[in-house]
Amino acid sequence: MNVDIEKVASAPSPPPLAAPSSSHPNTKETKLTTAQDADLSDSSDLDSPTTTPDEEEEEEEEFIPPDGGLTAWFQVLAACLINMLAWGYPTAFGVYQLHYRDTLRLPEAQVSWIGSLQVFLAFALCIFSGRLADAGYIKSTIIAGTFLVVFGTFMTSLCKEYWQIFLAQGLCTGLGLGIIFMPPLSVVNSYFKRKKALALAISATGTGLGSVVFPAVIQYLIPKVGFAWAVRCAGFVALGISVVSVVLLRPVLKPRRSGPVFEWDAFREGPYLLFTLGAFLFFWALFFGSFFINAFARNIVGFSTTDSVQLLLITNGMSVVARPITGYLADNYIGPINMHAFQMFLLGCMFFFWLAVDSATGLYVFAIFLGFAMGAAQGVFGGALASLLKDPRKMGTRFGMVCTLCAFSSLAGPPTAGAIIDRSNGTYTWACVWAGTVVVLASFIIMSARIAVTGFKLAVKI
Repeated sequence: MNVDIEKVASAPSPPPLAAPSSSHPNTKETKLTTAQDADLSDSSDLDSPTTTPDEEEEEEEEFIPPDGGLTAWFQVLAACLINMLAWGYPTAFGVYQLHYRDTLRLPEAQVSWIGSLQVFLAFALCIFSGRLADAGYIKSTIIAGTFLVVFGTFMTSLCKEYWQIFLAQGLCTGLGLGIIFMPPLSVVNSYFKRKKALALAISATGTGLGSVVFPAVIQYLIPKVGFAWAVRCAGFVALGISVVSVVLLRPVLKPRRSGPVFEWDAFREGPYLLFTLGAFLFFWALFFGSFFINAFARNIVGFSTTDSVQLLLITNGMSVVARPITGYLADNYIGPINMHAFQMFLLGCMFFFWLAVDSATGLYVFAIFLGFAMGAAQGVFGGALASLLKDPRKMGTRFGMVCTLCAFSSLAGPPTAGAIIDRSNGTYTWACVWAGTVVVLASFIIMSARIAVTGFKLAVKI
């Protein structure tokens, strides 16, 4: 369009306009910007309304999670698939532990370091992957992590020595597991409010599903195709799971680009500090059950290798049943933190009950209850922490901080149990006492976090 510059210059200037008051109907419109506005060049930004960081935060607080719908539940499915890989894979290390111990002729404690490193890295990298998730790098983070998982799995199939397995399965695969865990969890958290604990618990059932699928693939394919190709088949399963999850994920919150990777000020909040301490102790002893129940069945009760793996599958399968049940009860009746503390206490008691198991029948019954208790305690872990957070955009960072600290306890847990068993001449008595004491203490600390929020009130849902 042509403009006569001389006419414009000679035209009388309009009288100055008074600044609009905060009650003007167009004031709200001047505050709103779209994601496309943020990507415009600097010259266009001069002509378009801008927002201050405080106004952007106010807009984000106005976001109302859909709390349901097909897209929201697809995010739960995607997170479930990622959990199959992120936690189902390392939880299945009990099968590998038996194979490595029999083929490499190594002590329990030394072999367990491979699985412990996997779990350590799966936790330790959460602080970085969580911050990347908050910044909006959801799919790219998952793609990078799944590449490492699949690559490490295929390299494991070629390994012959302990140090090779340690690097491939422990280090490479563990790095990938740590990268993929947090992003889908952050997405699910943003889609739900009233049903948050249920949605997170359902997504956590992937852990139980993965801990059934991966050991079953390894155990039942070894006699048919050998260990190497059994591990490669597990790698193909991991690849398929990853592709489907990436296709399904749809982030909904605006990325939070600025902000620290580690928020030290969070530990000034009493409830968050207590929750972190309780989680640290909880994960120190948690993997004792899944890592050692099949070894106990074979070495103490007299199970065959196949029967001992079936026992592990029963334990892991029961956790699938437990997670949605506890999530539903937490959302509708009890509250996530209350449920988490109660289920942790029951799990600690189950470790003490392990002392009374001395027969095959008793062990099968115990495995059912142990699997349910482990799944229930883990299922509401994410919902319990989410209930302490006021800003959903910080879920990745805050949750990642907890997981990173828990990495050190989970790293030390199985070797600690293995060392206790070796020092006890192969008996499991003192290992059970150690695990039960630690988890019961953790449940009391989690309840202290709840009391720090509500005070000494019994009938409070939180």
